[in-house]
Amino acid sequence: MNTREQLLALHDELRRLKAEGRRTIAVSEEAVQALRDALADEPALETEGGAVSSPRDEEPRFSPPAPVSVGSSEPVRTFVLPTPAPTPVAAKPVLPPRPDVVLPEGDRPTRWNALRDLVLNAPTCKQNVYPGKRIVFGVGNLDASIMFVGEAPGADEEDQGEPFVGRAGQLLNRMIKAMGLERSQVYIGNILNWRPAMGARSSDGFQTGNRPPTQEEMACCLPFIRAQISIVQPKVIVALGKTAVDGLLGPDRFRSMGAARGSWHEYAGTPLRATYHPSYLLRQEGLTTASAKKIKRDAWEDLLAVMERAGISISDKQRNYFL
Repeated sequence: MNTREQLLALHDELRRLKAEGRRTIAVSEEAVQALRDALADEPALETEGGAVSSPRDEEPRFSPPAPVSVGSSEPVRTFVLPTPAPTPVAAKPVLPPRPDVVLPEGDRPTRWNALRDLVLNAPTCKQNVYPGKRIVFGVGNLDASIMFVGEAPGADEEDQGEPFVGRAGQLLNRMIKAMGLERSQVYIGNILNWRPAMGARSSDGFQTGNRPPTQEEMACCLPFIRAQISIVQPKVIVALGKTAVDGLLGPDRFRSMGAARGSWHEYAGTPLRATYHPSYLLRQEGLTTASAKKIKRDAWEDLLAVMERAGISISDKQRNYFL
């Protein structure tokens, strides 16, 4: 991961912590200096408004200046999460009521191809895709026993028109491989068929960061993922992340991802297991805290339960495997 990607990952993590209500985090002096060095090496960036700025123009604020202890001898400082400036927001398109999905009679490939054509030509989907980017529809085995459902495309996905092909997708592929399967043996889709806009994009369609889809956006695309589930008829659905859980089971059913995972649910008569989104698991990479280790082990326990429910044999090596 290069310096820019590391800074963007840090930015996304700080946004997540702030959204959870955190206002301060403990940072060691060594980490502070490493961040300053990274910012010093990073070239100036062009903002969405066209102005040129440098990441080091906005140095983190620290309080209090005196070292404090958080259970170790290493001095730390309290990192105060700043209130970001308002992001310029593009004019929000008016989203029509959720569409009725009417598919022709026929076998699974016939119905799937008809649904794919419907999505790729849906006016709302086309309206929300930036010029030069692509609508993203589900892919995989139409006879799959396991179906993975994520939230929305990211940068790589809208470039290639396929779900889970970026870093999160590469991790998902490894998770599927650890289950003893290939990507081609499962089906993968998303709640939303386009990448949610963070605000006004640059002329070449570049956008920094991702955001979860709104309830209104999900309402427009939910009939499409439901139709895919109806066509594939998997034995098990795996909801990747809280947004997928909210979309399939209802937004008010679970307060957190921790409350949703670890047990079985049901969607339209099909067993559903909720687990962490691969992008969340990526943020645990390199961390050695007990919390990070538990999150990764919990995710694998969810997949073991999925394998068992789908009738896939589990070896001793797999039972002892750790993401």
